[in-house]
Amino acid sequence: MKFSRQTTLRAQATVAGVGVHSGLPVTLTLGPAPVDAGLIFVRTGLEGSDREIQATAEHVVATDLATVLGDRDGPLISTAEHVLAALRGMGVDNAVIEVDGPEVPIMDGSAAAFIAAIDQAGIVNQPAQRRFIQVLKPISVKMGDSFGEIRPYANGFRAEVEIDFTNPVIGQQSYGFDVSPERFRREVGRARTFGLMGDVARLWSAGYALGASFENTVVFDDERLLNTEGLRYADECARHKVLDVIGDLALAGLPLLGAYRSVRGGHKLNHAVLTALLADRTAWRVVEGEAARRTTRPVVEVGSGIVGGRIAAAYGPDVS
Repeated sequence: MKFSRQTTLRAQATVAGVGVHSGLPVTLTLGPAPVDAGLIFVRTGLEGSDREIQATAEHVVATDLATVLGDRDGPLISTAEHVLAALRGMGVDNAVIEVDGPEVPIMDGSAAAFIAAIDQAGIVNQPAQRRFIQVLKPISVKMGDSFGEIRPYANGFRAEVEIDFTNPVIGQQSYGFDVSPERFRREVGRARTFGLMGDVARLWSAGYALGASFENTVVFDDERLLNTEGLRYADECARHKVLDVIGDLALAGLPLLGAYRSVRGGHKLNHAVLTALLADRTAWRVVEGEAARRTTRPVVEVGSGIVGGRIAAAYGPDVS
């Protein structure tokens, strides 16, 4: 956990891929932003002028199939969570994210390509103290069989996830860790999105998952994993859910000091807990720099991070 100065990217870096739902090519460019700018999406390739949108909870317009950001004129950017997770997980406070299509490219289904782009661009300190949202009391949300809670935590930001699928190959899994750039890169950055082969027809008929393939999705049927290369982690599904949590909670607008736990959750639950927290002004406060350091126990600081055939999967709030 770095408590001192804000950071941005040293230069621009570009990745190109396809949108997981549209199947259309899309290019994304990460670049520097000024102090206190936060994470800003710029939707290019539109008729007329580009449109800009702040990556904050108030701009979330849908969470059913992915986290979708938009404004009063409609949706702008879908599947924002993986690139947001990479920026927040690697400790980038301020950045511009240019996207020339309606979706962030799915790449390999994880945040690995975005981490590589951040490495290519480089991370630099800025002349302003880093600010945080410190959680002061527990906030919880229950949605059917799903439960989410964010609570005070004296050691930075922690993410904990429990999943429980009726699919016997996935089954029950859990994963949790204290987020730092080093651990994010090593433990969750390469965890891929996953889904169930049985939902292919439903999604295709609805016009979704047209860009999904074995190259960007971990796919299961009722008996086995279908990807020939296997899993990157034994509990890759739970780790990907943690990746989604980090991306969805990046929409707080500032790094969080607290611990988040979800049970059978997804984008919808993550967003519900975050909005419930932000709506209760007694549940949090903004702290910065050395003041943030004094609210936590001593922690070890780590590096800043410088340095086949088409198929579809079940991209729903409890699967993607």
